[in-house]
Amino acid sequence: MLKDHANVLGAISASGEIIGRKKLQKMVYIAKRLQFPFQEKFQYHFYGPYSEELTLRVEELCDMGFLQEVKEKKGGYIQYRYALAEAGDEFLEHVGRPDAALQSVLTNMNDKSSRFLELVSTVLYFEHLPKAEVTEKIFTLKSKNRYTVEEVEEAYTYIASLREQAPLS
Repeated sequence: MLKDHANVLGAISASGEIIGRKKLQKMVYIAKRLQFPFQEKFQYHFYGPYSEELTLRVEELCDMGFLQEVKEKKGGYIQYRYALAEAGDEFLEHVGRPDAALQSVLTNMNDKSSRFLELVSTVLYFEHLPKAEVTEKIFTLKSKNRYTVEEVEEAYTYIASLREQAPLS
């Protein structure tokens, strides 16, 4: 159990700070699909793959004082920022930090927008289907996002580049 908590803490530690719950969900899902050691179960939801387990784990880490969650009002919605608390940093000193490959992948993903990571995670979720069907699903399920064919191609290219960084995939 604590190993799974440590993995989530390590992801946030490697990223420095993650802005947005959706972004955190997508980063963990993508890392899991790249065969990094995340155990959370995901299902398809409004914004792509979503894990209730991950949401509960983050809440527990905040309650334990290992993770800082800052709520900011942004127009008509609340945005959440996640960063390691001092107790979380001390905990990671004892259980170990993420390896260099995972740190590299997470840092890379954290530089991307949550909109793009939503697209990437959706492509990965339906990756078992032919590319044309994946593209059609994206245009149907994500019509409000107005993704272009070029963005879908960019997502596939990005996934390939992440897989090169992830020695386990």
